[in-house]
Amino acid sequence: MKIKKKHIIILLGIGFFSNFSYAQNIDNQEVLALKFQEHFFESLKQTATNNYAKAIESLENCYQIDSVNLAVEFELSKNYLSLEKYFEAEIFIDKALEKEPKNRYLLKHKVALLKAQRNYKDAIEIQKQLVKIKPSYSDELVLLYIQNKEFESAENLITEIEDNALATLRIKRFKTYLINRKKLTKKKANNTTTQNPIENLGIESLRKEYQENKSYKVLLEILKYEIENSLFEMLNTDCKNALELYPAQPLLYKLQGFALNKLKKYNEAIDVLTIGIDFVIDNIEMEVDFYNQLIISYEGLNNKKEALKFQQKVEQLKQTN
Repeated sequence: MKIKKKHIIILLGIGFFSNFSYAQNIDNQEVLALKFQEHFFESLKQTATNNYAKAIESLENCYQIDSVNLAVEFELSKNYLSLEKYFEAEIFIDKALEKEPKNRYLLKHKVALLKAQRNYKDAIEIQKQLVKIKPSYSDELVLLYIQNKEFESAENLITEIEDNALATLRIKRFKTYLINRKKLTKKKANNTTTQNPIENLGIESLRKEYQENKSYKVLLEILKYEIENSLFEMLNTDCKNALELYPAQPLLYKLQGFALNKLKKYNEAIDVLTIGIDFVIDNIEMEVDFYNQLIISYEGLNNKKEALKFQQKVEQLKQTN
């Protein structure tokens, strides 16, 4: 009888400690879950205020708790990209893509990462996957072809997009750019030696000539005159009108952005410059000019963090040039 009582006490004791251990384990999991949530939301808060290094610190705390969490890997990659730490950014986005290879948000981020490194060839392959998932992403593939100087592929894709009635304003601008590029290439081939001198024409004569033949070379002389004489209202208007004829000329966007900055119309300048930079193809000097104008715009709006972001882009481009 005593032996039975001892067995019952031992069994009760085992049950008690087992339940206690199980309850303790649940408590630990809840604590870790709360800590994970706290660190993750702190990282989002820091990212929103462009404190990318601090965001990474919080995400690393999350990573220690859950090292296979896709959201943590995605956020780590985005923040490393913002700091232009491409190696680390690639490690984490690849880990995330291993889990969800067809996640369009992950794929879009991978394209952005490759573009930041000017790796257009690999970006094209990823963008092709995105187009299969969502055909409306074709415009970005056209741009990548142009940036990689695969002009024939860009033209063929535009034809396919038009056949499927998916053409957007952006696609139409790319098409115009490619058409004008061909015309300019032919003109350069046919006019290697004979050029009509226009240096001696006055501004009114230049305007009259431009109205008659819409010559891009004459337009540039007019814009040059307006810059030299600080005629920024006229410069803005003439660039805006010229973009109707030359919608893919990045110089016109840059000069209109410059004019708008001079007129203190900073939000308008940002809109124009953001559109125009898409058309900067393999021209680091021009890209730097765009970023410098964006710096002026954001400083004019007292948005120092965005200004700093573009200043860092300028420094990076100068190092690669």
